[in-house]
Amino acid sequence: MRGTITVIIPARNEEQSIAKVLRAIPSHVVDHIIVCDNGSTDQTSTIAAQEGAVIVFEPVPGYGAACLRALESLPDGTDIVVFLDADFSDDPSELPALIAPIEAGEFDLVLGSRIESAEPGALTPQQRFGNWLATRLLRVIYGRSFSDLGPFRAIRRTTLEKIAMKDRGMGWTVEMQLKTLRYGFRIKEVPVSYRPRIGKSKISGTISGSFRAGCKILFLIATEIFKKKPVSDLTEDQGGKLPGKG
Repeated sequence: MRGTITVIIPARNEEQSIAKVLRAIPSHVVDHIIVCDNGSTDQTSTIAAQEGAVIVFEPVPGYGAACLRALESLPDGTDIVVFLDADFSDDPSELPALIAPIEAGEFDLVLGSRIESAEPGALTPQQRFGNWLATRLLRVIYGRSFSDLGPFRAIRRTTLEKIAMKDRGMGWTVEMQLKTLRYGFRIKEVPVSYRPRIGKSKISGTISGSFRAGCKILFLIATEIFKKKPVSDLTEDQGGKLPGKG
């Protein structure tokens, strides 16, 4: 059965790419699109609004901060939330492959893995190494193998509420994977295309940005080693709530 789909796109100074991203999203599949302008100094929000997206603003920089702000405006009735970057590195037309396993009732979180299909130069050496290390550590903790921490992903709204995301920076993706594993949710990886982004990355495009992101991811994983415990006693109404949703 088809669910109601909302796409969330964090964006900061992506005026060169945001229209391409929005036009490539399959409109027959997606019901709502929210672009969170994360402190842009260009025309990102203006262009996104012209393309029909709902615009919200989070002036404090941070990938997770932008995602959390967008979740505050999540439309009632949303069943599945898709997170997608604004730089056109992912192919939005592949979105149906991410939501299909959730709509079929088979999985709660579907991750787009870029590792096998990335075009030359799309993933920096530091991104590949960071992914390799982080996913190996996840396997050590939970015995589950992943290939990527990619941002293109779809998650059931009820799952998102229960894991109560908090990270406001670049630890957002690994926090989601850690918490869904900890809570015993069903997770699947599907291969997705990945191409060089339009414009310059604010994180992986600089050595300092890559170092800070890597440290944050490793810190979250290290913390998980000490807090890991069963959560099977969590009942249907004990989960967290999305920001602004009670």
